[in-house]
Amino acid sequence: MEKRRRIALMGGSYNPVHIGHLMVAEYVRQAAHFDEVLMCVSPLNPLKAGRDDLASDAHRMSMLEIACRSRQSITPCDIELTMPRPSFTIDTLHELSRRYSDADIAIIIGSDNWRVFDRWRAADEIIKRYGVIVYPRPGYDIDENTLPDNVSAVAAPTVDLSSTLLRRLLSEGYDMSVFMPDGVYNYIKTNKLYGTT
Repeated sequence: MEKRRRIALMGGSYNPVHIGHLMVAEYVRQAAHFDEVLMCVSPLNPLKAGRDDLASDAHRMSMLEIACRSRQSITPCDIELTMPRPSFTIDTLHELSRRYSDADIAIIIGSDNWRVFDRWRAADEIIKRYGVIVYPRPGYDIDENTLPDNVSAVAAPTVDLSSTLLRRLLSEGYDMSVFMPDGVYNYIKTNKLYGTT
């Protein structure tokens, strides 16, 4: 019997994508033995539309494509941008399992999200049918002994770096290129995103 592929979904606003995102994706891919990680851009929250610090779906997807171009098993994914909104992870997982019928799908989330996971739509179904990999986020420790079946924690390195901080420093004129995958900072400057000039 042919071995099924293992694919992980790692959703986020990626506003903008930074090296911390890629570090987590690549570490979890190797540590949890996934064949591929899909980095999925979450749609812009309509309640936040019009704010200067939120780049459009298209810009965020373009930055993610630039960030992933040199990573063989980390793939940018626009599935949620093509689905009805509001977008729920369970619907995304159903659609991915339809598209990748030869693969087992799981999701990667931070420990901050795990703390509120019981509020997610169909949280129990996500756990039972797909599985969850939790990586550490500063200030959100979790007790691995309390995790249910089909949920596991990985000790991915943590970087105290956030897109919020990057947006603020970009708007203040700082060169943030060292904190971003190659090409992303140039894209931001070229398109005058986040208050850059």
